[in-house]
Amino acid sequence: MADSSFNGAEAELLSRASAASLDLPPFKARAIHVVQSIRNEASGLSHAVPRLCQELSETGHAITLMAIGKSDQSSECGYRMETCRPAFANVPIVRKLQLSRTMRRKLHEQARVGCILHVHGLWLMPNIYPSMVAKRYNVPLILAPQGMLGRAALKFSRYRKNLMWYAAQKSAVDAASCLHATSEQEYLEIRNFGLRQPVAIVPNGVDVPPAPRGVTKRRDGCTVLYLGRIHPKKGLDRLISAWGEVEKNWPNWKLRIIGPDEGGYLDRLKRQAKELGLRRVSFEDALFGDQKHEAYRAADVFVMPTLNENFALTVAEALAQETPVICTKGAPWPGLEVNRCGWWVDHGNDALSRALVDAMSKPAVELAAMGTRGRAWMIRNFSWRTMALEMSAVYHWLSGESALPRCVHIE
Repeated sequence: MADSSFNGAEAELLSRASAASLDLPPFKARAIHVVQSIRNEASGLSHAVPRLCQELSETGHAITLMAIGKSDQSSECGYRMETCRPAFANVPIVRKLQLSRTMRRKLHEQARVGCILHVHGLWLMPNIYPSMVAKRYNVPLILAPQGMLGRAALKFSRYRKNLMWYAAQKSAVDAASCLHATSEQEYLEIRNFGLRQPVAIVPNGVDVPPAPRGVTKRRDGCTVLYLGRIHPKKGLDRLISAWGEVEKNWPNWKLRIIGPDEGGYLDRLKRQAKELGLRRVSFEDALFGDQKHEAYRAADVFVMPTLNENFALTVAEALAQETPVICTKGAPWPGLEVNRCGWWVDHGNDALSRALVDAMSKPAVELAAMGTRGRAWMIRNFSWRTMALEMSAVYHWLSGESALPRCVHIE
């Protein structure tokens, strides 16, 4: 049913997305989703995996989400939440691997009676355990690398990842019946890495809130916003360099960088901004919930200068709030230009600064029109229900209940 808080055109788009049907035969899968943690609110995984579980549950499947540590999830989400105690939590080096006897035991209990295992991420023991169980009980295993096989991502902690690959991760990947990519770009990364299993391309969805009302942009000048983790992978040093090339010519614009610091990277960015003499750059703590949504709505342009992403949920969130986006080609968003709601640019300071100048040169009415088109795109193509139906088709196929679905690519 369409939400009355959306306008007529949006309500129709939402209704179509929610009513989308893949004409599947009646089938109820038992699926166990495994992720290292859902505690980090700034992580896309902490939002995307629970939302997928929720929508799959609402389509009729019996879903369990298993993670290390404690959870704030309520039983009202529709799926079962299983939290697992970590082992050797007081041993610093071993603790990083996130070993858990509890998780191993629970996975054995679930697989023994039959299920589909769906693991999200790489390089930690929660990403290894499902493969051991899948091989023992001969149950289907879906592995979602979640962008961790991208060239830029592999450069971080390279030696540790190489060691983990040969010690355990390679055999875990080899055990997968199907790989799950969240974009065409991630599919190519998987193939370039040398993996040849079937790959299901099922993007993350986006929660589209009711149409923003009463929000006046440019009340206190104009804003370029970055919101996300403060991590070297995000390319924020390049953003600051690009901003240094344009700031003096645009006195009515400011740059907000919002998010949690990881590994002390924030201090490096602050030093860089100081050395460049930047005056209108603010570094702010992470925002969540309504405050995060308000930051998107209040911005004139959102920027994602990332080196590598499998999806980049913040891009979708910004578009859902009617904010046009500048995104580097490290993230899979060519549709920004196809749908005329943003810029998809090459890596490097020059390309980023040119996009900033182009965005800041546009009249407010033109940026608003871009934002409107972006929001309509999110409603049309990225509803969580549509994504859950696509994944449901994969579950049908792996269980032998239907033919190869359209989202699965075999080479």
